Amino acid sequence: MQISQMAAGLSGSEIIRIGNQVSEQVRQGASICNLTIGDFDPKIFPIPDDLNAGIRQAYQQGHTNYPPAAGTNELRHAVSAFLETRQGLNYGPHDILIAGGSRPLIYATYRALVDPGDRVVFPLPSWNNNHYCHLTSAMPVAVPTLPENNFMPTAAELAPYLEDATLLALCSPLNPTGTVFTKEGLEEICDLVLAENKRRSIHEKPLYILYDQIYWLLTFGDTQHYDPVSLRPALRDYVVYIDGISKCFAATGVRVGYAFGPTAIIEKMKSILGHVGAWAPKAEQEATSHFLPETEAVDAFLAQTKSKLQSSLQGLYDGLKSLQAQGYPVDAVVPAGAIYLTVKIDVLGRITPDGTVLATTAELTSYLIAEAKLALVPFSAFGSPATEPWFRASVGAETVESIQASLPRLRAALDKLK
Repeated sequence: MQISQMAAGLSGSEIIRIGNQVSEQVRQGASICNLTIGDFDPKIFPIPDDLNAGIRQAYQQGHTNYPPAAGTNELRHAVSAFLETRQGLNYGPHDILIAGGSRPLIYATYRALVDPGDRVVFPLPSWNNNHYCHLTSAMPVAVPTLPENNFMPTAAELAPYLEDATLLALCSPLNPTGTVFTKEGLEEICDLVLAENKRRSIHEKPLYILYDQIYWLLTFGDTQHYDPVSLRPALRDYVVYIDGISKCFAATGVRVGYAFGPTAIIEKMKSILGHVGAWAPKAEQEATSHFLPETEAVDAFLAQTKSKLQSSLQGLYDGLKSLQAQGYPVDAVVPAGAIYLTVKIDVLGRITPDGTVLATTAELTSYLIAEAKLALVPFSAFGSPATEPWFRASVGAETVESIQASLPRLRAALDKLK
């Protein structure tokens, strides 16, 4: 059977492959601490009560028909007010597009801005930009980042690749690392983009920024979130933001995302998704439009959720640093935001009890699932080389107790290596 070249060359998700390994272990009776999926267990992190009640009420009121393709007017107004109140960003309802989560919005951004062969620059590790490049026949330009910069890209790293690029894809807090841009770091990148666009003629396509800030309300301690237009208002015509309720309200299955940016680009994205039919369900849109303005309820939910997430992230971080202090070849990056911890397990080249040499992080991942009953995602799933000893740990679907109980098992598994 003949299929398209795009479909033939599309690779599957390594995260799903690891998830299948975990499922098989669970099917055989194992209890796995599963830190792989960027999701929440509703028993641990339920959605806000008011949002839940609003969704039920909206269905009871009969909101089961098609919503407007760009999103309900009420929700776009609510998002507009939410952005102005929370971030000081002034985007009107016509500058906002609602969709079924952030993925269709990212795809629509690529489709609206990127032609086949156009260069798309993104850091490594990063989530799914390589696949969106494949879907749009773009030329991926993956720029490696460094652990000493918390895996956040710097202006110096990006500068050699921006000439003639069409899109710079950025994310903060970053999936998979849980780290964030500093104010100075993002300002320097913004200045690069402004300089590049000033250099180009009016007949050339500008350099745009796709800014994924889906985790921006989940930052910890003194960490602050920064965004391009707030720092450099002159970038307003060149930035498309990706946002939504999926992560900040533990509402991944509710499927309400929103993009905002230059009116002309958002209008084209509306047309693209109008043909795809990727809208968020109408009842969920109605409920979200009523919940976002409830400042006290939103603040209370965020405070509780952030406290629980930080406890899990800090517990895992402290446990790994304790193992490191005992001489084990592990490390972790201080958690700053999102639901992720960056973990280092530096044992490639070591030999397992059955004589297998651990040559890649994929092999190490399988070993840890089998021996430590601990499932992590190697950075190779996010484009990094398979020999770099870094992993993403996602804490939204496990309790603090489950995470802490996994650490002695990790130590025992490491002790078995030669």
